[in-house]
Amino acid sequence: MKRSWVVIKFILLFALIIFLFSFTNERNEKRKLSRIEVEFIDENSPYILLNTVNKLLILNYGEVMTIAKETLVLNEMESRLRENPMIRDAQVFMTVDGVLQAKVEQRTPIGRVIGSPDYYLDADGKKMPLSSVSAARVPLINVGSTMDLAKVRDLLLKINEDPFMKSSVVGLEIKEDGKIVLQLRKQNFKLLLGQVEEIDRKFQNYKAFYQKSKQDNTLSDYNLVNLEFISQVVATK
Repeated sequence: MKRSWVVIKFILLFALIIFLFSFTNERNEKRKLSRIEVEFIDENSPYILLNTVNKLLILNYGEVMTIAKETLVLNEMESRLRENPMIRDAQVFMTVDGVLQAKVEQRTPIGRVIGSPDYYLDADGKKMPLSSVSAARVPLINVGSTMDLAKVRDLLLKINEDPFMKSSVVGLEIKEDGKIVLQLRKQNFKLLLGQVEEIDRKFQNYKAFYQKSKQDNTLSDYNLVNLEFISQVVATK
């Protein structure tokens, strides 16, 4: 009899726990959304307004304070954000106190292609439209032939990784034969890079030429510096 009473108490206790859990969970599901918090996790300038992100999050749900937590579909929200051309990735989640949080990673423009219309080339090698919110300070790309986006992306990333080249290069001109000419800040000469190959070696050759010519005060004497030949730099006056 004593053992039966222990079993009954255990069953009653278990049933009480289930009831309380269900009751609490139901109340939590019916709670209204209290606010939205958006965080940009990249270091880029904002290319999309916070208000735009907020609208994408609560699209078709109505006013924030009237939205029940149980009606939110977080996966759909993430998908809508990722479909925006300015956004690379997004994570959306809900806190226990009813705060809808979104962590947004914007796409990173690394070059601006001059065309009809202009567009950015991003760090993933994809086309990215210009932003009405802010403009990226990136090299301009003039295209005279069919452009291999992957190769141009690789070159631009190499330039960004090198502080000296990043501060020097303001533009790229892609010739009909696919060769690339770099346009430089504060220099009258152009830098013929040639094909996108042996980039590190070519950059090293140019920096050595630049330092020597700067010491000799002859940088202004040249109109073209050719880096196509791996073993030497050919400068034309």
